[in-house]
Amino acid sequence: MGTHEYIQDQRNDNVWISINKELFMRPDAKISVLDAGFLLGDGIWEAFRLHEGILVFINDHLNRLFHGAENISLEIPYSREEIISEIKKVIEMNKMYNDVHIRLIITRGLKPTPYQAPWVISSPPTMVIIPEYKKANIERSKNGISLVKVDIIRGPKNAQDPRINSLSKHNCIAACIDARNKGGEEGLMLDPNGNVSTCNSTHFFMVKNGEVWTSNGDFCLNGITRQKIIDICHSNNISCLEKNFTADEVKDADELFVTGTFAGLTPVNKYNGKIVSNGSRGPIVKKLQELYVQMIEDECNGQ
Repeated sequence: MGTHEYIQDQRNDNVWISINKELFMRPDAKISVLDAGFLLGDGIWEAFRLHEGILVFINDHLNRLFHGAENISLEIPYSREEIISEIKKVIEMNKMYNDVHIRLIITRGLKPTPYQAPWVISSPPTMVIIPEYKKANIERSKNGISLVKVDIIRGPKNAQDPRINSLSKHNCIAACIDARNKGGEEGLMLDPNGNVSTCNSTHFFMVKNGEVWTSNGDFCLNGITRQKIIDICHSNNISCLEKNFTADEVKDADELFVTGTFAGLTPVNKYNGKIVSNGSRGPIVKKLQELYVQMIEDECNGQ
């Protein structure tokens, strides 16, 4: 499972899940087969962590949620405060406090018939909140994952805007399948111009001669963790460049790593079958991991 490898927790079998502000035990949590999210992948989502009772970077995630909704002409019928209140209600019902991963999904709602036009709708939007006890496998943060370049690219915004956290995930799923077929655990995706863009489920960084490189961001999701790492670099005198570069340049990198909400920073130990950084976590990745953990602690202490 790569960066998403986690420790199984039997408590998840019977967690409470919120559907349109009504709570259901996990086995009973269901939506209609006529929901636009199920029929068309028509909706948006966010994933974030509960760390020591704090919803980490929740304002950043809600900013992205409302931005994505605006871009797909989906009017969310709840305020930010109402959404946070509902999330907290679910957390309290489950008596959750730490090592919790939360998925928030908002679809366009029920369709009167299977049809794609977004204005053909028969209900308000559907909001689902799924909390899980979910702790990342710590060994991955040390030993890393294998990465391969895939043939699936991230398209331009006038095809399917890759900067939106849409429920329509086929592009990433196709890249995930291609990566597995090529023997990798994560796929490195290029943009339409042949430059490195992102990965199928994470954001990509490389370290070269002491500099941290990542894509210019034009063809990837506005990653929360990605931006936090860029901010950390700038505030700690680590050169970080958002730029165009090719997959050939990746081959000569000193260190590679990927980022995501669930696992934070994960080193890459192998790229296209070639060992990276002697197959172990490099010094800059280790330093950035420590600084990121400290940032989360500061966030929690500040609240």
